[in-house]
Amino acid sequence: MDIREKIVILYGSETGTAEDVAERATRQARRRFYHTRVMPLDSYPISNLINETLVVFVCSTTGDGEEPQNMKNFWKFIMRRGLPVNSLDNIQFAVLGLGDSSYQKFNYIAKKLFRRLQQLGGKAVVPLGLADDMHDLGSDAVVDPWLKALWEKLLNLYPLPPDVKILPPDHIPDPYYRLNISDDQTDENSSHPIQNGISQSRTHPFFARVISNDRVTAVDHFQDVRLVKMDIANSGISYDPGDVVHIQPQNSADTVQRFLNMVQVDSNQHIQISSNDPDHPLPHPWLLQSHCTVWQLVQSYLDINSIPRRSFFEILALFSDDEMEKEKLEEFCTAEGQEELFSYCNRPRRTILEVLEDFHKTISKVPLTYLMDLIPAIKPRSFSIASSNKALPTELHILMAVVMYRSKLVKPREGLCSNWLANLNLQNGEVRIPIWVTKSNFKFPTHPTPVIMVGPGTGCAPFRCFLQERAKESIKDNVLFFGCRYEAKDFLCKEDWKHFEEKNILRLFTAFSRDQEDKVYVQHTIKENGALLWELINSRDAYLFIAGNSKQMPNGVTDALKEVIQQEGHMTIEQATEYVNNLEKVKRFQKETWS
Repeated sequence: MDIREKIVILYGSETGTAEDVAERATRQARRRFYHTRVMPLDSYPISNLINETLVVFVCSTTGDGEEPQNMKNFWKFIMRRGLPVNSLDNIQFAVLGLGDSSYQKFNYIAKKLFRRLQQLGGKAVVPLGLADDMHDLGSDAVVDPWLKALWEKLLNLYPLPPDVKILPPDHIPDPYYRLNISDDQTDENSSHPIQNGISQSRTHPFFARVISNDRVTAVDHFQDVRLVKMDIANSGISYDPGDVVHIQPQNSADTVQRFLNMVQVDSNQHIQISSNDPDHPLPHPWLLQSHCTVWQLVQSYLDINSIPRRSFFEILALFSDDEMEKEKLEEFCTAEGQEELFSYCNRPRRTILEVLEDFHKTISKVPLTYLMDLIPAIKPRSFSIASSNKALPTELHILMAVVMYRSKLVKPREGLCSNWLANLNLQNGEVRIPIWVTKSNFKFPTHPTPVIMVGPGTGCAPFRCFLQERAKESIKDNVLFFGCRYEAKDFLCKEDWKHFEEKNILRLFTAFSRDQEDKVYVQHTIKENGALLWELINSRDAYLFIAGNSKQMPNGVTDALKEVIQQEGHMTIEQATEYVNNLEKVKRFQKETWS
């Protein structure tokens, strides 16, 4: 029953966090009888925006202040200079940003979107919300009070009729999907089309044959890094240096079986999936057919190895009839319970599968048809391409660190995609995996100008791609600062760099942090070679690129660069900072970082 204003909730999400918050806001809106639609920003017909009354935007910021993949088209349109300043005069809006304050451009997209909507005449219902994943209690420390303020404001603007009450939090909403037991035993998911020559995208990936999957770090080194090579002959895929390949992983057989044992469903049971909400279309057929087995649903679609978000506990609590489990689940959904939830779930990186094992009495009560509401879809993983399309037109390479670490839990934490790829058995026949390619934030120069690259660890991947291309075209004046722990254990792509040096394509500077008593990082090596950098940047218009882990390296390198400019250019720190900012504005200084 929708008896109130229409509200559209649009999200831009890279990892699923903004999507989860948008879905939570949708459930809260529908309990208040708003006619509510929710979808990714790029799925929304933007020409309709001028006809809306209430719009809520939930968006994250990725990389170095970039918009998420599923809002790029919207972003390009809304930022057009030619839009009339009164375009959105009739709209009331709210913007919630989800960010990480360890990044230099914290919540950059949300801040910019908020200002832009005001410039176009939109009227903010509530102040801009800026959630911080680095907060002790995570993003919810801001999300909860922001949503509360939003509904209070809207209730004042659009009061409920006197005889209507807000539905209680334990109201069970209709599921987004219907999962019905099927007697049809036809297996529609038995094979994947290779789709030669078709333009590749998330809706039409190419199933690339895995050529090799070789470890490139020493066996006794703690970090397993793989060079994965894929065959893309006849795929229609083309890419440039800096581009990104997306890979859709699957759950391992043992975790699938553990989950099915809990829900007590036969793995071979056939089901029919249908959409129960126009804004929640069925999964792409290449990923999951509407008619499939329960095993295929769990293996290919349900992200049982992810860290559960707040909405997971909210939905789970709705179906619990065990007093102790229900009490704990409901506590996790309160503002007062967030610290305990963070300690139970986020800090030790407890997975959905492990949480359900703790709440086994409750999961057995969840109807099959709510599984796709309860558990999010597996997200594709993104990797910088580490090979050149011009040098190797039928291949695509990635450098991948196999994610495995310990928390306070007994079982080591494992990254889904990296462990799935690392464990692929290439000896038992052909193995194909779904991939597609998109542009990244990196824009390498196409003319023969000097390029300085800083890429410790797997951050060197896009530079391997770029240097292969420059070697193919015999373009010199390339400088790479590479860093790792030990020269003998994790000096990635050593032979490649040596080859480029021998061809006078590359000047290589290395920093092996643990090979001596005092740790040496790439920023130290940069300062030691300040005269060379200054000459290339100031006199020869060099481009500078940083790629790698977002924790401390990018800021450390940027600070080292400012020191070099200050010293070699005889500037104050304020002048050096302005110099670096100007390099960023003209795209001669670019960063691609990840956490």
